Amino acid sequence: MTMRRRLGRPSAADRDLLDWPRLWFSTFIRALARLWGRDVMLYTGGVSFFMMLAIFPALAISMGLYSLLSDPTQAARQAEAAARILPHAARVIFQSELMRLSHAPTGAVSVQSGVALLIGGYAAHRGFKALLAGLSFIHDEDKPRGFVGFNLLALAVLVATFFGLAMLSLAFFGFRILGDAFELRPLRGALWLYSEWTWASAGMWLGMSFIYRYAMSREPVGWRASALGGLAAAGLCIFASWGLGIYVEQIAHLGATYGSVATVVIFLIWLSWNVNAIFFGGALATEAEIALDEQAHMRGLADRPPL
Repeated sequence: MTMRRRLGRPSAADRDLLDWPRLWFSTFIRALARLWGRDVMLYTGGVSFFMMLAIFPALAISMGLYSLLSDPTQAARQAEAAARILPHAARVIFQSELMRLSHAPTGAVSVQSGVALLIGGYAAHRGFKALLAGLSFIHDEDKPRGFVGFNLLALAVLVATFFGLAMLSLAFFGFRILGDAFELRPLRGALWLYSEWTWASAGMWLGMSFIYRYAMSREPVGWRASALGGLAAAGLCIFASWGLGIYVEQIAHLGATYGSVATVVIFLIWLSWNVNAIFFGGALATEAEIALDEQAHMRGLADRPPL
């Protein structure tokens, strides 16, 4: 009788295991409601526009740096491998720009890099300001930073992002160049180790986790919530690149509508999908932090001895 009663009554641990799926599903739904319930499309458009202005100057800067360290043609070939995460139609823009820069004289590339530093720096700073403003809006930040503090924060995030991308690119390109030059093949069967998708996903997850934790709010967001939001943003960005390729190549043939500017339109759509993925990651991190705080509060009440 006792054994039957024990088997028929789930323990507290069993109830927790049953509650966690419901908790995370409701958190996911609340994150969608938080994202759609706020008019973040204005921020999405601003971030996409300024990022588009900043990407090609950043490409010129990167090629200028790589031309000082290695053969620009070889750097262009490695960069084309990294550009495979883009949809095919949008990748054409990168490939044409890489070909132009790789065949340009080294002095011309250096001059272009200097000019691009000014233009790209301004556009990237404005883009990160729009991104952080959108994340703060999604997070319901009740203590916004002042003008100087907000601009300095956007500049710090921009510098940290560029430094992180530079380190990730050097590691990725260096790994591939060393492997090709010396036929170094550690973990020969692990194709994921050489995949641009692996490096892009890991870098996106790590970078967005730090942004959600330290830049979305004055008070740091919890690590678990930030990591969950970063993982969701990275996964959605990779899915956006894959899904957009199928959409524009098999479903909606945008070339028939937009003609010669179809590649630019596809590139903007890709940017906006990725920005929306980043904003959803911020909404999920916010809701996850609220859910985790509520769970901790309920456990504290349950563990409190009766009066």
